[in-house]
Amino acid sequence: MIELNITDEVSRLRAVVLGRADSNGPVPALENAYDPKSAEHIKAGTYPNDIDMTREMDAVAAVFEKYNVTVYRPDVIEDYNQIFARDIAFVIDDKFIKANILEDRSKEIDALHNVMEQIDPSKIIEFPEEAHIEGGDVMPWGDYIFVGTYYGNDYPSFITARTNMNAVKHLQKLFPNKKVKSFSLRKSNTIAQDNALHLDCCFQPLGKGKAIIHKDGFLIDEEYEWLVNFFGKENCFHITKEEMYHMNSNIFSISPEVVISEKNFTRLNTWLRSEGFTVEEVPYAEISKQEGLLRCTTMPLIRE
Repeated sequence: MIELNITDEVSRLRAVVLGRADSNGPVPALENAYDPKSAEHIKAGTYPNDIDMTREMDAVAAVFEKYNVTVYRPDVIEDYNQIFARDIAFVIDDKFIKANILEDRSKEIDALHNVMEQIDPSKIIEFPEEAHIEGGDVMPWGDYIFVGTYYGNDYPSFITARTNMNAVKHLQKLFPNKKVKSFSLRKSNTIAQDNALHLDCCFQPLGKGKAIIHKDGFLIDEEYEWLVNFFGKENCFHITKEEMYHMNSNIFSISPEVVISEKNFTRLNTWLRSEGFTVEEVPYAEISKQEGLLRCTTMPLIRE
């Protein structure tokens, strides 16, 4: 059995699901793009191919092997995007929560049966249909659960709005002893630089009391300020709009001292090392063309 345990974003990782990119299928039609960055690369003819993305994900798998992390991979579904494991499910404490994701992606969870059959069925939770949620918006952090959402009445018009307030309320019911703190994120269906697809696209807590944040990813200044005050301004690494576009906040912690980051994030990686982190650099620029990066492609199951 897999004894689930996730209470934060940084404790020593022991088991994780890593997505896969070896049978991603043909380049999607423009009208089928799930986000503005993918649409941008479809239009430009630079949409990533399976070989390049698989090579990038293999580099991450090698880092996990180096740190003795057990890695689970989904079963292959032919011609189907299975890269972003965090979208389809997430773990808080000892509960495995199935996400309510876009209908076109509903097969992805079925490919995780090799993981789910090792989990106590009473610990597998499914949200009600009206509670939309994806794992990229959900961050357990001790007594808190940080949740990215969108408060606007025009929520249904945004394909980029993936977690609604019904889900925030349902999380609070599910975890009554935690403080569920929501943040309304900036959304755009058409301009990637103006779109925070998930909370981890504009914010990421790290070990050593540090955090990465992009102010303009948040629609409400007071919510952004709350996070800065929570971590301390001196502990927050502020990324630019361009850095958010390239997914600088979407790195991944193996432990409080060790992170996996994209090798081109020069400014961020230099700061991380100056703060005492070990930075395992990998190539992930092709993956990022679909508006996701390291946190999006990984779904932790066990942290110490």
